[in-house]
Amino acid sequence: MKPSLTPGRRVSPALRFRTQIELATADGATPDDLTLRLTLGDASLLKRDPNLALADLSFIGGTMRFLGVKIEQGGVAESELVRL
Repeated sequence: MKPSLTPGRRVSPALRFRTQIELATADGATPDDLTLRLTLGDASLLKRDPNLALADLSFIGGTMRFLGVKIEQGGVAESELVRL
């Protein structure tokens, strides 16, 4: 049997970063201490995630936030959660 040529499914940005944000807050960080630096692709996936609750993503004051954490879109090769 030939191996599949289709790439494996990645964990959604929402699931990946929800876990990281929860771990950081359990370690004492607040959402204001954190920034999500997302690739444009991950930012797009996050905005279109059908499993994401409306309350989890906000666009108040011209700033996109996920679970209260500010999002910076683009300018990175790989998405990451950074602690300020």
